[in-house]
Amino acid sequence: MSGAPPPPRALLRELFAAALAAVDPAAAIARVVEREGDAVRVGGEVTPPARCVVLAAGKASVAMARAWHERVGPPRAGLVVSREPGALPAPWRTRVGGHPLPTEASAAAGEAAIVLAEEVREDETFVVLLSGGASALLSTPLPGLTLADVRATTRALYLGGAPIGSLNCVRKHLTAASGGRLAARTRARATRVLALSDVIGDDVATIGSGPCAPDDTTFRQALAVLESGDAREKAPAAALAHLERGMRGEIEETPKRSAACFARVRHTIVGSNATALAAAAGAARARGIDASVRAEPLSGEARETGAQLAREALGMRSGVPRLWIAGGETTVTVSGDGNGGRCQELALGAALALAGERGVTLLAAGTDGSDGPTPAAGAFADGETVARGRAAGVDARAALARNDSYGFFAPEGGHLITGATGTNALDVVLVLVEPHS
Repeated sequence: MSGAPPPPRALLRELFAAALAAVDPAAAIARVVEREGDAVRVGGEVTPPARCVVLAAGKASVAMARAWHERVGPPRAGLVVSREPGALPAPWRTRVGGHPLPTEASAAAGEAAIVLAEEVREDETFVVLLSGGASALLSTPLPGLTLADVRATTRALYLGGAPIGSLNCVRKHLTAASGGRLAARTRARATRVLALSDVIGDDVATIGSGPCAPDDTTFRQALAVLESGDAREKAPAAALAHLERGMRGEIEETPKRSAACFARVRHTIVGSNATALAAAAGAARARGIDASVRAEPLSGEARETGAQLAREALGMRSGVPRLWIAGGETTVTVSGDGNGGRCQELALGAALALAGERGVTLLAAGTDGSDGPTPAAGAFADGETVARGRAAGVDARAALARNDSYGFFAPEGGHLITGATGTNALDVVLVLVEPHS
């Protein structure tokens, strides 16, 4: 495809759609799963017999389970744990949990997943279709803790801007289905995990808090996470006491690499943020646009990252259209009383840096179709964003100070609304730099 590209926002929507298509769960499962007579080939490895027990957990669980059913057939037993309901034929059972903060339904779903793992027979294969969001959706507290303890601890870390690795370190030591504990509960002859990655580097111990992966973190490290910043003051006393008991050896650690159960476990990454970014770049090049993928993944404070991307884009202007593509996961340290998410806050930070400039348009959006507790996937920013907001009665700097990026973009008109996409492969940021006129 070539010729004149559509207007900037339309083009970025098109490229974001290409990124989403590349991490579509059905396509991802089809790439690695085949039925071969009475056997199933999973990730290039034949798994006899075909009789499988399947757990699908995470934001992409419904689509992944449906793809498995269509590709392989009905499992002997199947459980889907999702953030939203989805219809699946028998023998699948579905449960809806809470995200990003766990709910009572999340605790019940985690228990159901453990029961399913324990019911897998010694001559069967346990298949886990894993995607981001499973950490919160499978949140059965360990003995001595309540869901309120887990929820309040998770909330304290979220509001404090804890990176995903630190957050998961703590969750693995508070919940019963994470940190390799699920793999330790099954007698299956083999456990095969097909993971749609929502973490940079595709670390299987981090995706969904690694329910079937060995955990290198410890109670001591989890306690250190809570002791940093002001999380300790906000975390429940029961959670702190639990971690302290674990540090003293009074509670069994998460399974480590030497655990016998992991000899039967294999992980296959079926899609990732890198897959999405490469697809966006390919779609841009098909339109004759010079596209490049930023090597360094996005991280750090969203507003600062957005401003930095904008400044770098302004320095890239030349005589040809260019597209700069980045992916990852930034953080938001919440100090205000507004509403928003990391992609919208990144876009708002970029908008302030782009104010009054021409030729640069940015889109920051979550591949799952949601950004924080809002209905938006993300937002656009360009040189007129701040002025449009002012005309609509909202001030960009004041909104940023209150962490109210959603409250700014709603009247300004910059939101990208996709609805739930059925996938989850981190965030995508597309920066279009138009040629000098």
